[in-house]
Parts: sequence; C-alpha cells; structure tokens
Amino acid sequence: MRLGLRLFFAFFLINGLAAFFVLRVFMVEIKPSVRKVTEDTLVEAAYALAALASEDMASGDLQNGQNSHFARQLQGYNQQPVQVRIWDAKKSSLDMRITVTDKQGLVLFDSLGKDEGSNYSRWRDVYLTLRGEYGARTTREVQDDEGSSVMYVSAPILVNGQIAGVLSTSKPARSVQKIIDSAERKILRGGLLFVLLSAAVGCGVTWWFVVHVRRLRSYAQQVQAPTLNEAAHNALPTTPAAVPSMPGELGDLAQAMDNMRKRLEGRDYIEGYVRALTHELKSPVAAIRGAGELLLEELPAQDREMFAQQVLDQCQRLQNLVDQLLQLSRLEQRQQLHAQSRCSLKACARQAMDQMASSASQRGITMVHEGEDSHGPWEQGLLVLAISNLLQNAMDFAPAQSQILIRLAPSALSINDQGPGVSPQLLSRLGERFFTTPRPDGERSGTGLGLSIVLRIMHLHGGSMQIRNTSPGLSVTLIFPSGKLVH
Repeated sequence: MRLGLRLFFAFFLINGLAAFFVLRVFMVEIKPSVRKVTEDTLVEAAYALAALASEDMASGDLQNGQNSHFARQLQGYNQQPVQVRIWDAKKSSLDMRITVTDKQGLVLFDSLGKDEGSNYSRWRDVYLTLRGEYGARTTREVQDDEGSSVMYVSAPILVNGQIAGVLSTSKPARSVQKIIDSAERKILRGGLLFVLLSAAVGCGVTWWFVVHVRRLRSYAQQVQAPTLNEAAHNALPTTPAAVPSMPGELGDLAQAMDNMRKRLEGRDYIEGYVRALTHELKSPVAAIRGAGELLLEELPAQDREMFAQQVLDQCQRLQNLVDQLLQLSRLEQRQQLHAQSRCSLKACARQAMDQMASSASQRGITMVHEGEDSHGPWEQGLLVLAISNLLQNAMDFAPAQSQILIRLAPSALSINDQGPGVSPQLLSRLGERFFTTPRPDGERSGTGLGLSIVLRIMHLHGGSMQIRNTSPGLSVTLIFPSGKLVH
C-alpha cells in the first residue's frame, strides 16, 4: 500500500474513533441529562405548590376537591392556550399534572379531575414522602412503550411542622422527547460534519505530505551522479537539480540530501579519476622507465636516438593527458556559459581550422567547410575548443592526402573524415573518459578525453553530440538547441 493511502487511513481511523466515542458519550448522556433537568424543575414546582396548598390543607378546605380554594386557583390551568418557542422547540400545551393526597394517601385534588378519591398510598413517590423521604418515580402508562412513561415528583404539605399530605407534580416523557430528539439530530449532524471535515483535513494533510515526499524522491533520483565511465548520452542534465524548497524537517532533509550528494559526488569524482588516471599513466610511465633503463647501457647511436625519442613521445603524451584533464576538470566545475553576445558558428569553425592548419598540412590533409552559417548565444572559446578536438580526432584517423569536411547547417555543425570509422559495437562508448580506439597505424596515441570535453561543452550549451559511421569515415554532429541533424 502506498504511503499516502496508509497516512490517510491512519488519520481517518483515529479521527473516526474519536468522533465515535465522543458522539456515543453525547448520545448516551442526552436523555439522562434532560430528565435530570426536568426532575429538578418538578421538585421546585412541587415544593412551591405544596407551600401554597398548606393553608387549605390546614383549614380542611382541600377536602372539597375541585371546590377548594386551591383548586379554584388552578382551575383551567391545563386548558390555557400556549404558543411558546423555547429556543428551537415549539411548546403549545401545558403538560404538568398536579395531585394532592392526604396523609392516608387518598387523592383530594387532581388537576386533570381523573383520580380524585383514589388511593395513592402505595405509589412510591407518595409512600416515601409521607415517611419524610424524597419521593419520585417513573411509571409507564403502556407497559411496552417507553415513550408513555411519566415522571412523578412529590413534596410534603406541612401543617404546624407535621406532614399533613403530599403534593405530586408529574410530567409525561413525550413532552421533553421533542427536545431530546432535536438535540440528538443536532449532535448527529455535527458528528457527521466533523467526520467529513476530518476526512477533508486528512486528505489535505496526506496530499501535502505525499507531494513533498515525492519531490524529495524526484530530487534524489535526479541527483544520482553518473559514473566515471558514463556514455555520451544526450539526456544528461546540464546543471544539478535545484534543492526543493520545503518547510520544517522536510526542508532540512532536502538540504541534508544535497550536502550528502555533494560529498559523495566529490569523493566518487576523485576516486574515479584516480583509478582511470592511474590506468592511463601505466603505459607511458612503463615505456619511459624501460627506455631510461636501456639508455643507461652502452647502445649504438641509432638505438640511443630511438629510445630518447620514445621518452620524448611518452612525455608529450603525458603532457597532453594532463592538459586535457585540466580542461575537462575546469569544464565540469562550470554550471553555465559566460557568453555575453551572439556567436557565429562559421567563425568558430574557421578559427579551429586555422589552429589545426599546420598539423593538417604536415599530413597533406585538406580541411574545407560548406553550408549556412548560424548565430546563437554560445561561448566562442568553448566552441573553438570543441571543434579543434573533433578536427584532431578526424586527422588522427584520416588517411594522408584526404579531405576533412566541415558542414554547417542551422544550429548544427558536422565534421566528416574519410578514415576507417569505428566498430558499431564501440560507437556508444565514444565520449567516455579515457576510452580510445586504435589508430590506423595501430597505436593508441590519444588520451580518450577529447570527445569527453566536446560532450561536456555541448551539455553546457544545452545541445547534444551524435556520432555515426559513413562510407567511408566517421561523422560527428554537434546539435544546438532548435537545431536539426545534418546528413
């Protein structure tokens, strides 16, 4: 399962459980709480009415039932029209019932006029109140219907400090059930809204976290440094990936990854160069050492001259290797061009041809150029260096008295020689550092860095290098942004 789904499910589960338990507590407590408030109100009403009825109880007027002074004061109480809105609940009837019993439990007064003369002495509320205790009960009018339950609360009627009777107030559960139902609906709606908002917040937090983690993953994939023996791929980036800007610990992690990349990149760079350079230095150093040991002996003048020339050739090879290593190192440290104005591709080609003219004339090689000139925001010095390296490679493989053609096209330049070309299996490796192929004379006089330098220059310009065999020879094409391949 993906990280985002795991985070979302965990967040939703925690909030769902919290919402469930909170809602359960509220739902369980609503009904008891409303009944507690109702009972408290009935207690106060019962004691207040008991105080009003004590004078009639003492005078015996309550024995007259509905004709008593107390009864006349409450006459029509239940029939009064009521239209009251209590918060969001509408009340249209008075539901409290009032009964008065004597000390034997006989009903002297009933506000509904139903049970006068009945014996209430066995009802719990009346029985306990007559004994001086708190009396209350809840009784269902229909045995199997909880909604028909009625709450009764009784208060003693005191005459000269003695309990002379009991006044009971009662209220049916259905009169407060509407309030309970309304509260439950509100809590359920609020709970549902809470769950939905929690889900939305969970989605938002998960999305935010996953997006940043994916940015970190993408950055980590982009900054994987290529190995020392990287091929001449056109897709290599010209600049390092920018460190993603993130808040808090994620930003610290991104910065730590960048610092780690730089340290590993520098270490791998040095280790790779040391290995490759050591390998490349073995041959010329061994040749110089062998020639030097032979020169210590008595040799004919002709042999001595041959071995001395070999020492000079190998020293020159080492010098070329060091020079090109320095050039490549400087190029790899650069992240952008220094060009300030537009540059002519034809002018760069001519300058490179002038630099290689002496070497070409020694071998009888002719360099010609043709095609349409191009201008772009390129760095002239780097382009001259790239073209010079390509011309040097072409002359190393071109036969004497042959021709090297420099063909110009819109935003592109190709150099074609008439040499033997390169084996198709080795084409993909051209551009790797220190990779060389045998020259037509069988020697490996190159350093294997010329095409690496060209490739790096093209990356700095946002372009690419393409190599293909022709009949005869090899064609190397430099393609700049928006340029097209030249055939």
